[in-house]
Amino acid sequence: MTHADLVFTGGPVLTADSARTRASSLAVTGERITAVGHDEVRELIGPKTEVVDLRGRLLIPGFQDAHIHAVYGGSELSECDLTGTTGTDEYLRRIREYADAHPERPWITGSGWSLESFQGGLPTRQLLDSVVADRPVYLLNRDHHGAWANTRALELAGLSRDTPDPADGRIEREPDGTPSGALQEGATGLVARLVPPSTAADRLNGLLRAQRLLHSLGITGWQDALLGVFNGQPDPSDAYLSAARAGTLTARVTGALWWDRARGAEQIPELVERRAELRHGRFRASSVKIMQDGITENFTAAMTSPYLDGCGCATANSGLSFVDPEALRSYVTELDALDFQVHFHALGDRAVREALDAVEAARTANGRRGTRHHLAHLQVVHPSDLPRFAGLGAIANIQPLWAAHEPQMDELTIPFLGPERAAWQYPFGDLLRAGATLAAGSDWPVSSPDPIAGIHVAVNRTEPGATGGRVFLPEQRLDLGTALAAYTAGSAHVNGLDDAGSLRAGNLADLVVLDRDVFDGPPEEIAEARVLQTYVGGELVHSA
Repeated sequence: MTHADLVFTGGPVLTADSARTRASSLAVTGERITAVGHDEVRELIGPKTEVVDLRGRLLIPGFQDAHIHAVYGGSELSECDLTGTTGTDEYLRRIREYADAHPERPWITGSGWSLESFQGGLPTRQLLDSVVADRPVYLLNRDHHGAWANTRALELAGLSRDTPDPADGRIEREPDGTPSGALQEGATGLVARLVPPSTAADRLNGLLRAQRLLHSLGITGWQDALLGVFNGQPDPSDAYLSAARAGTLTARVTGALWWDRARGAEQIPELVERRAELRHGRFRASSVKIMQDGITENFTAAMTSPYLDGCGCATANSGLSFVDPEALRSYVTELDALDFQVHFHALGDRAVREALDAVEAARTANGRRGTRHHLAHLQVVHPSDLPRFAGLGAIANIQPLWAAHEPQMDELTIPFLGPERAAWQYPFGDLLRAGATLAAGSDWPVSSPDPIAGIHVAVNRTEPGATGGRVFLPEQRLDLGTALAAYTAGSAHVNGLDDAGSLRAGNLADLVVLDRDVFDGPPEEIAEARVLQTYVGGELVHSA
């Protein structure tokens, strides 16, 4: 008999298989699970076997994040951090403190401010000038679809009342046309292009910083949703390749190559070359990210009908489709034929429909292939499009943390969608009932990367820690098993890891020990669970 290298016993083992069976012991040899069962697994314990006594705690498959920006998130941890508050006075205090602590930095950069903190979601340059006027300041908002700049940054970028809006964005303006300090979507690049670029060492350090954080949250793999140059931000691909070659990339990472929306099909051969180059060890860039629209809060998410104004009347604005829908169908068909997965940013119901139409065109032309196209965000989905996910094999990549009542939703979204469309938001339950495959992610650093918090919101449709508050569209709640499966088997499926995401013999030993059995407590307490240990391929990568 061959003894196991590692045996977990003495607690519940959630296999996350289709039957959602449970075991009480699991054995690992090398990087693979070799046995899942009960007392018989203990027979594999030998003199050199490491035995982990679960002591009643829950063993689950490692979490995977199907939509994240890990290098950006890790890099931003070293910049001016405005997360965790919505107070403008606190923002200004942190910015001033950061600037004072870093006199050597020619630019003050950072992220994390919330739209809800400002009237209409629009901060002003004068506010920033009051704390830092001598150096340019450029701060991305929480969702990274907009930025806040001071007067010095706008002047250096040459922005004035005569500067036209770019085709894919908007410069917010004062009554006389002077840029006000808020930049939306593609307009952020007008300033971002001047920010001193990070170095290769900066990006690598950002990745390793992110990896430590993600492993501490039980995340063993992810799909990085943007490998390429975007709005002045440097390409993080080199960080992944460097870490993979050095053996310091312990996570399993799929990269989504950025589709330059200012170009067309002529970039496809370049994507093919990059896919071949960006592959080493646990890293591969086999997906293509197409950002089809923006976000609802700044009225750039693509809608099938116009946004409303503050009085509830229809405007002339239905949002932006960044890629021409007819061209999109052609591009996706060609990418599919080349065995690329397409990772869509599709937030408004028109963008969702355009992405599904593109997948349908590819299926019609090429037949059903193993490309596993997926649509991320899915804030507003027209009811008539719900069945199309299962019919086309398009995976619903959900970001559950956003599906809750909070000021950005209640003040900056619902009033401008109107009651009918507001009820179509984040339809997790409807997608599941329509037969869609669910994967899940965080979009970190847009929102917390903690999968347990995401699962909590998917199940409760309230924010962690909220008590007595309104439940956001309760009919769209998921049961705990389904939500957990989306963060494990569902995201592993999206990432092409068919031997991960569930605990069965032969699968990769990507494992997480939680401090409790979350199925034993009330749903309201899911977010209180903590990760104690994380293993990738049987190797311990985090211990609390």
